[in-house]
Amino acid sequence: MATVTPAAEARRDPRRWWALGALVASMLVLAFDSTILNVALPTMAAQLGATTGQQQWMADAYVVVFAALMLPAGLLGDRFGRRLMLIAGLAVFLGGSVLGALAGDVNAVIAARAVMGVGAALIMPLSLAVLPAMFGPDERGKAVGMISAASALGMPLGPLVGGWLLSHFWWGSVFLINIPMAALGISACVFLLPETRDPASPRVDPVSTALTAAGLGSLIYAIIEAPGRGWGDGRVLAMFAAAAVLLPALVLRERRMTRPMLDMGLLAHRGFLLNAAAATLVMFVLSGLMFTVPTYLQAVLGHDAFGTGLRLLPMTGGLMIAAKGAQGAVARFGARAVVSAGLVVLAFAALLGSRTTADSGYGFTALWLSLTGLGFGFSVVPAMDGALGTLPADRAGSGSGLLMTLRQVGGAIGIALLGSLLAGAFRDRLDVAGLPGPAAHAAKESVVAAHAVAAHTRSARLAASADLSYVHGMTVVLIVCGIASLVAALLAALFLPNTPVVRRPGRKEAPAVAAPVADAGQ
Repeated sequence: MATVTPAAEARRDPRRWWALGALVASMLVLAFDSTILNVALPTMAAQLGATTGQQQWMADAYVVVFAALMLPAGLLGDRFGRRLMLIAGLAVFLGGSVLGALAGDVNAVIAARAVMGVGAALIMPLSLAVLPAMFGPDERGKAVGMISAASALGMPLGPLVGGWLLSHFWWGSVFLINIPMAALGISACVFLLPETRDPASPRVDPVSTALTAAGLGSLIYAIIEAPGRGWGDGRVLAMFAAAAVLLPALVLRERRMTRPMLDMGLLAHRGFLLNAAAATLVMFVLSGLMFTVPTYLQAVLGHDAFGTGLRLLPMTGGLMIAAKGAQGAVARFGARAVVSAGLVVLAFAALLGSRTTADSGYGFTALWLSLTGLGFGFSVVPAMDGALGTLPADRAGSGSGLLMTLRQVGGAIGIALLGSLLAGAFRDRLDVAGLPGPAAHAAKESVVAAHAVAAHTRSARLAASADLSYVHGMTVVLIVCGIASLVAALLAALFLPNTPVVRRPGRKEAPAVAAPVADAGQ
């Protein structure tokens, strides 16, 4: 009697496509969750009285937790059951969404975002890890492609869905949209997914997990709080010192482990290191821009949330064009030329955007946003693929996990550092002469707060100063992004291996490439 493998049994089960649909819905929620938040931040800042630093924490609380827990979450699924942990992740994400919708103040929203980050850390890797138990080799490529498409759709859908919700409902609706999709995913996992595990996988290392969370959290805290407290403030310096101790301790511990969670030895390979560095820097730049530009469109140009979502589409269009053409360009010109050219385009877009004024209008903004999308697509897609292309087959899983973690860290630092530059430049430039002390302090918290104070005091001068000051801060951010991209382009042109990407048969690349856009706004 022939033995029927789980994969063969799944191929005959028509329910597997329904289960895949639920996984696609789950990944779609993750993909547009952060871009929804970017559009919602100006509205939430106005209604909750959030400062720029608090807005940074609303975005970064999710990303820091996600980056710290993604690898141990995947290992938990390997050891205790991927279906069980995926259900747990969806449940945690659903619970965090409920908390976010019901939150009554900024701190509650930040806490809810951190809870959602825990759920996302379980959902992202395990949604892909369950596919081999559901589909055989002949169908797995199609399944991965559908999940990849869901992730790619997140960037255009997020701002549009978020903008529509904010135009018709209160700000908490951007969290409620997650609930039915997460509930659908839980139901499908319970009734349709087979349970799989790998008892031979590395054990979760709680010490390394704690070092990652504490070190990255300390660094982000110091960067976000420094503009308000001062770079010489005792608490800020203490957090920088803690990060300087904890993060190297993590590296040393992982290098000594026989089976580490973060395979730091991969960074010794020049091809992986340089491609990973390029992808991380691009996420740094894009995350900072996605934090900055929606507020410019809403607070300075005066568009509503849905209009802001529509006006971010040129960047998405540029990204889609570049992502589609990147593989052919690499095959023809080599990875080094394409990544370098993409970074140059990204630098040109940022420096062009730094010429934006409060009176520029949307047309000029649409131009440099389109170029930003092109530069992002032509640099990050071949860089990620090139990093994985350098890995031996037996280290593809650890390499993709390290690459995803580095991208998340790049995004978190981008929001923190570039957001802090924006806040400091805005605060220094804003003219609050003649305002009472409390009103002046409130106006300096953010451009949204400054407009609120201007409306309350009927000061057209303060409103105009707020717009000019925010554009000045955005100019500083864009100049830094342009310089960083140019430096990265030069390094890539000099040192990146100039070879077309060779796809090894059976290479497990899905976890890192399935969602190149899903992290973009986080």
